Amino acid sequence: MLLLELPLPTTTAIKSCFLLQRKNIPRVRNLSDIPQDSYGREGFMHMTVAGAALHGMKEVEIWIQTFAPGSRTPIHRHSCEEVFLVMKGRGTLLLAADSQKKYPGEPEEFAVFTNSTFTIPVNAAHQVWNSSPDEDLQVLVIISRPPIKV
Repeated sequence: MLLLELPLPTTTAIKSCFLLQRKNIPRVRNLSDIPQDSYGREGFMHMTVAGAALHGMKEVEIWIQTFAPGSRTPIHRHSCEEVFLVMKGRGTLLLAADSQKKYPGEPEEFAVFTNSTFTIPVNAAHQVWNSSPDEDLQVLVIISRPPIKV
């Protein structure tokens, strides 16, 4: 295998590489340093890892959400696609696949668990909840077309 020798970047180049130009936010960050918010919902914690408001992202947002046992989102829909990766725990997804109408109809129920993934189509009514009695459910969420309104 051929390896290319590249010159090492200067300290200035490294520093500018790690800072977003407009807002002076580091490009490489420790998740522990990213603010979290419960949005007033008990048992829920949300962190925007990368997004439109703070990071200038135009096509995608990435979140980490943690649900305490028994907590859930309200039934809702978005004008964007979502991809979920269950990082730990287990829970339940309610999804009304035929939800392009004013009323979404009868939702389907799916078990979700560590290392499972699921997708939510544009405008599909859905709800995620931690149906475990004793462990947190943590998901990585990737959404298209930020910002969205929940």
